[in-house]
This record gives sequence, C-alpha cells and structure tokens, in this order.
Amino acid sequence: PVLYDLTSVWSYSRTCPLVKNGYSRDGKTGLPQIEFGLLCDAEGRPVAVEAFPGNASDPSTVAVQVGKLRDRFGLKRAVFVGDRGMVTQARVREDLEPNGYDWIFALRAAGVRALADQGALQPTLFDERDMAEIECRELFPGERLVVCRNPLLAEERTRKRKDLIAAAAQDLIEIRRAVRRDKRPLRNADAIRRRAERALKKRKMRKHFDLKIGTGSFFWKRKKQNIADEAALDGFYVVRTNVQEKRMSAAAVVETYKRLGRVERAFRTMKASDLQVRPIRHRREPRVRAHLLICMLAYYVEKHMREALAPMLFDDEHGPVRDSPVAKAERSPQARRKAASKRTSSGEDVHDFRGLLEQLGTLTMNRIEPSGPGKPGFDVPASPTPIQKQALKLLNANIPMR
Repeated sequence: PVLYDLTSVWSYSRTCPLVKNGYSRDGKTGLPQIEFGLLCDAEGRPVAVEAFPGNASDPSTVAVQVGKLRDRFGLKRAVFVGDRGMVTQARVREDLEPNGYDWIFALRAAGVRALADQGALQPTLFDERDMAEIECRELFPGERLVVCRNPLLAEERTRKRKDLIAAAAQDLIEIRRAVRRDKRPLRNADAIRRRAERALKKRKMRKHFDLKIGTGSFFWKRKKQNIADEAALDGFYVVRTNVQEKRMSAAAVVETYKRLGRVERAFRTMKASDLQVRPIRHRREPRVRAHLLICMLAYYVEKHMREALAPMLFDDEHGPVRDSPVAKAERSPQARRKAASKRTSSGEDVHDFRGLLEQLGTLTMNRIEPSGPGKPGFDVPASPTPIQKQALKLLNANIPMR
C-alpha cells in the first residue's frame, strides 16, 4: 500500500508563486498558504514530499503522485490509499486505473446516504457487529464496499450535530428578533434571506432548516425527518476498494485505510515546534521545496530514532491494541504500566524524546593539545553516562567510548 495525504501551512510571504489563498487546515483564515502532500509506505515512513499552490484542490494533486510512483519509483502495481475528499471517481478513471493501480478510500456522506436509500446499507444489521462487506451493483458495480460502525464516532457526531443545530437556531432567533423589533426593524426580504443563509452556512446546517421569508416576516422550523435520517447513519463509514478479496480481506481493507492516520501523525510532528515546517518564510519556490524536503527528512530520522529508543521513552514499543479494525486503538498494557509508573520494564526512568536528545547532546569529543614541543594532539571522547550508553546501544551508533 501507498499512503497519501495533503495538508497546508501558512506563509508570511506573498511573492512565492506557490503562496495562494485557500482552505486552511490550520485554521489560519486570512493568511496565504502553500499545500504539500506526503507519500508514505504502509508503516508511515515518508518517501516523497511535493509542494502545491495554496489553492490546489485535493483531487488535483493525485495525478502528480501517481506519475511519481510510476516514473520515479517504477511501481507497476500498487494500492493507492487516500482520503475520501481526495480520490474521486474521476481520479480513479483517469489516473489510477490506466496505470494499473488499485485503490482504497472512503465514501463521502452523500455516497453513504445513497447506499442507505438503495437498501444496500441497513443500520439494524450492525446492532451486534461493527463491520460487514456489502454489494451495490447499481451504484458501484464490480467494487467492494466494507461498511463500518464506530459507536464512539456515533456519539461524537450526535453531540456535534445537536450543538450545531442549537447554535443555528439561536442565530435564527436573533434574526427574527431583528425583524420584529419596534425600532428600525429588518424588513427587506432579500436582506433577511442573506442574513439567515449566512448564519446557516456558518454552522453548515442549511439542510436541516426550512425558511419562510417575506417582507417584514421571517419564520423557520427544523426539518425533523432530515435530522432523523442523518442521525440514523451516525458512526457509519464505508470503505471502497477494487482490491480482490483473495488479495485482501475486508478487515485488512479497513486496517489499510486507517493507516492514513500515520500520515496525519507525520503532519502533526512536522508542524510541531521542533521540526518547524510552519510558517513558510521563504520567498522563492526552490527554497520552499527545499525547506519541505529537509523537514520531511528530519521527520524520517526522528521516526526511526523514536522506534529504536521506544524502550526508554513513553512511546508504545509494542504497538496499539484493538479488538477489531473498526475499534479505537488502545495502548498496550506494557505501555500503560510504563506511563503509570514512569519506569521501564527493567526499572530505569522513562524519558521524553526531547529530553533524551538533550542528554545525548552533552556527550562530547575533547581535543587534547599537549604543551610539549613536537607532541601531536589527540581526541578523547567523554565518558558516557549509563543513560547515554543505553541510548547509543539502542541506536546502534558506532561512537568511540572510553
């Protein structure tokens, strides 16, 4: 599998051709940005980074990545794993299938709704299980659809919708007060509509409200059936693929799709203060691309170091534990004991990654220059502490020690 995802970082420069105004994934509205995509292997190790203009749409970047896999890496067969907003039917038809690549991605909400309307997705079948493979030849002929239901996700979506509907209703109440007030009431029908539409667009709740607007009049009500229909699908998502069952089981398809979280983890690490991929301060395109490459390489090194040093860190060296591919990943019992006791299995103190690097940074090589004539200088390594010795051993570092 090849994992691919896209993110954005804001910029303080407006002279670089890549810097454009676009949808900010960092919430920095009003600031221009650039976008960059990461190609990673199945373990989340980055293999390539590519910069795109800040207003590039997610699907428009797929063709570049497919060409890179084909031409630079020479892959004749691959399973391309992307997010639901990135791999569209057009990209499947024009980019992936002509190059012989298989694909895995998730359906958007409209696609899940269409499956339910078609009768292919029946929520009652998931009362006692969280995953099932279905068919829908009318909508997705020749494809595999794996339906998943996550109860925790269902609770979160229900809570979020309830809050958004309540907030939207409060906004509409304020508009109705403005229409009915005695002093300078809001009477123009177009002005009332614009204000109401703007309020509902802000909450993304337009589909759940029915508006009746006239000159000096404003009424609204909730679309209870729409809300109930959407709530019935809370927690459901559908993973779509053309990979044959003999090559990948339904559970493996879901597990592979959820590996995209490793790319998101790479983005979070690169955006953290240590690697400083953001903000972009360079003004020339080659320097922006070089900056992204250096940050990607730094993350690659950090990822390998964390994996090697995991026994000394709070990191979970045993990997997450989950009852099924759909269930939430939990830390292993060993990692939970380590976090609670702040001791490793052998009784030493547990460290955070940054603090351990600072300790390794104190290990020096001392240059000795004898005072006598004709005596050559020589290097003497400092004696490492027990913690430094253990870390260097885990890193398999070939450093001279006393």
